Amino acid sequence: MDIGRLHRVLKIITLLQTRRYYNSDELARECSVSRRTIYRDINTLDAAGIPLYYDRKAGGYQIHQTCFLPPVNLTIEEALSVVLLAGELGAKGRVPLLAPAYDAATKIESNLPVGLRSIIAQTLRYMKIRGQRFARHKGLEGIYGQLRQAILHREQMDAVYISFHEAKQIRTRLAPYWLLFHARAWYIIGYSSRHRAVRTFKLGRIKSLGPTGVRFKFPRRMTLDDYLGNAWQMIREGQIYHIKLRFAPVVAPNVAEVNWHKTQKITWHEDGAITFEVNVDGLKEIYWWILGYGDQVEVISPQRLRNMVHGTAERIVKKYA
Repeated sequence: MDIGRLHRVLKIITLLQTRRYYNSDELARECSVSRRTIYRDINTLDAAGIPLYYDRKAGGYQIHQTCFLPPVNLTIEEALSVVLLAGELGAKGRVPLLAPAYDAATKIESNLPVGLRSIIAQTLRYMKIRGQRFARHKGLEGIYGQLRQAILHREQMDAVYISFHEAKQIRTRLAPYWLLFHARAWYIIGYSSRHRAVRTFKLGRIKSLGPTGVRFKFPRRMTLDDYLGNAWQMIREGQIYHIKLRFAPVVAPNVAEVNWHKTQKITWHEDGAITFEVNVDGLKEIYWWILGYGDQVEVISPQRLRNMVHGTAERIVKKYA
């Protein structure tokens, strides 16, 4: 077996020991190879007596929990990345509800070889991750833990939720699919009996949550990417718009260097300005983003979005006249 394949097979073993299920597509992406290559590697592991199996319900492979293989030794880059991310983001609530990540980073660092541990300690002095401002998550540990367990056991939950959209407190039976941390807060995405559709709920607005003892079936082949679709951030509105914006030279480089959306296209102009084009589902989310650039951006199309910004500009002028 060549070195490249050996490294790949060891990586597959490491992934399948995480107690998370991986399908062939996910393994192929992780290892940067084709699905056919992954199938050959899986056959190799099976022939070597590694007790891996395919779980049809979970839709992926896993190594049986009775089998334990020592983890692959971490390189300096791998150890540094894990300790920095887990340590920095878990410490002092830099990512809410992930405080245990700091303890995990400490355990990982303490088990590294002495030489590697010294290098990591010295390097971390000069590396920091600065977190952004987050929504309040104090007192949400219980709800967060309940939802994690409900997702794991696929149990429906009865929720009381403060809905800003409906301007009142609502009740719904929720089948939780995914926990998502986005921008400033944690969200739960799942099927809502009240709305008869998959909806997004902010954890900070859940007033109470209770188990029902009723199981649910996770939709086959449905992914978080499928749900989010072409939304600018999280919320789809049911209509795709082709957005065309012109950013002035002073902000154009900053806009151009960020991958804002999977469909974006940027065209540079001789004066240093850019035309920014993107296809998004809905206008409200991108509308607020555009307002943040003030007079350094102009909406070229669609006209509806142009009218929204124009109306806001008029109201601002009136307020400050």
